[in-house]
Amino acid sequence: MSKYKSQEEAEAAGIFVRKVQSFVKREGRLTKGQALAIENYWDKFGLDFQSENYQLEQVFGNTAPVVLEIGFGMGKSLVEMAAAEPDKNFIGIEVHTPGVGACLADIAERQLQNVRLFEYDAVEVLKQSIPDASLARVQLYFPDPWHKKRHHKRRIVQPEFAQLIRQKLAVDGVFHMATDWENYAEHMLQVMSSQEGYENTSETQDYVPRPDFRPLTKFEQRGYRLGHGVWDLIFRKVN
Repeated sequence: MSKYKSQEEAEAAGIFVRKVQSFVKREGRLTKGQALAIENYWDKFGLDFQSENYQLEQVFGNTAPVVLEIGFGMGKSLVEMAAAEPDKNFIGIEVHTPGVGACLADIAERQLQNVRLFEYDAVEVLKQSIPDASLARVQLYFPDPWHKKRHHKRRIVQPEFAQLIRQKLAVDGVFHMATDWENYAEHMLQVMSSQEGYENTSETQDYVPRPDFRPLTKFEQRGYRLGHGVWDLIFRKVN
């Protein structure tokens, strides 16, 4: 793509460029309960990818602030946050089908009305389906660290991605990241600190304590017992 300034320019010229994926699609095996949850609840809580923006006020039936989480795993934390903050709406994006099924089952069991899910590539959802300046908070918790140096280009937190998030955040909205890989935390900090339109909410211009709204997972609790660190970063959109 060297003769083209962007992927869009290359595609306009009829040149296909394979995108570097920041995730590995893992279908996994659905349990009966997960499959049943998808069958019964997707129409109510699922959002299909579309190439035009959703009107989020119509999706949720209100104008409450919208929080979007990228890669919610099995959905336990997402559901817990949605239950704890009923005055906000939550959108989760995940490519792991069993996780989607498990999350749908929990949403239905808790009788939550403020959660919707995508099963699709988060970057494409953000680009195509989410309106600009519509989000109060974007959450990226424990993304794949791609710890081998030759795979660092697959890390989702890159300058282009940071600016895509900024485009979707409302002014004063925040991008909250968390990782248990110190090297990835340093990478996130370096990328985000150089981005136009953001300010680091950390008083020391690096990391922040885990905010109360982010649940402490069992995985994280085990890590603390073993002496592992977790790093939270929160950057606010200023313009």
